Amino acid sequence: MAAAVTLGEIRTAAEQLGARRAAGSFLAAVSVWHGDITRLQVDAIVNAADEAVLGGGGVDGAIHRAAGPRLLEACRALGGCRTGQAKMTAGFGLPAGHVIHAVGPVGERPELLASAYRESLDIARAHGLRTVAFPCISAGVFGYPKAAACAVAVDTVRAWLAANAGALDRVIFCVFDQASADIYRARLSEC
Repeated sequence: MAAAVTLGEIRTAAEQLGARRAAGSFLAAVSVWHGDITRLQVDAIVNAADEAVLGGGGVDGAIHRAAGPRLLEACRALGGCRTGQAKMTAGFGLPAGHVIHAVGPVGERPELLASAYRESLDIARAHGLRTVAFPCISAGVFGYPKAAACAVAVDTVRAWLAANAGALDRVIFCVFDQASADIYRARLSEC
């Protein structure tokens, strides 16, 4: 496995965009990172899971492979997860301490996608976690258009952080391709 990537190696959106905003702004609390979410050494990474939460393709499969077989055992004990909801397990073989399994919708259903992000953030706060990394939930095989999924993700995280000031130190939007990184950076530049 490749070396873990620490939070200190990831610049904030304010730094990435050259934003001239106060240190307490939204852009100082979020980042866009282009790379493998399974390498991030944060309190929790979010898994873009299906309702079975038993591993599969894409991000879900990558997380299960990197975490090892104990993750599958822990996921079986969860008893599945409904669309728009999230559940948490340990991170096992990952550099991240926890995995929050969030189930986004198949297709474009913004209310359910926003709920998956909010529930993930609520779980992190409830467990005292300070750093969370999200993939672009539902934008892969679930067919949600990337730009629309990004807008829901950024807007939901922004609203949640505003309503829960100080609850988290950093939220990372982790993307696996440059086109998605560009979409996120463009959206954040509008904030």
